[in-house]
Amino acid sequence: MMHNELSHLRPKLESALELLTLELSPQQVDLLMEYLLLLQKWNKVYNLTAIRDPEEMLTKHLIDSLAVVPHIDSESIIDVGTGGGLPGIPLAICFPERRIDLLDSNSKKTRFLIQAKAQLGFE
Repeated sequence: MMHNELSHLRPKLESALELLTLELSPQQVDLLMEYLLLLQKWNKVYNLTAIRDPEEMLTKHLIDSLAVVPHIDSESIIDVGTGGGLPGIPLAICFPERRIDLLDSNSKKTRFLIQAKAQLGFE
């Protein structure tokens, strides 16, 4: 289990996953938390989202993105106008076997996405 300055939010994420009846591995939950940390850190410089508070990022970005997971049955997805990777990155974490493409016209945001992809270990 990874520890960082946002690890106090992990229990909140885990209870949201229960409410959404999403069964993710501890490694997938680690990746979601790591993504949240990346989003929060890069947001300070790159202005990826207007939301600054990590707890609000968790509920308004991460958990909102996860809410669509039960409704997705496509083998490939394109997230157009993904911004900071929402909902594309959380979906990629939930569906590692599927092809998920992220598209955004803002070069600052695509630089963040390339970095997130590398740090989270995506192809």
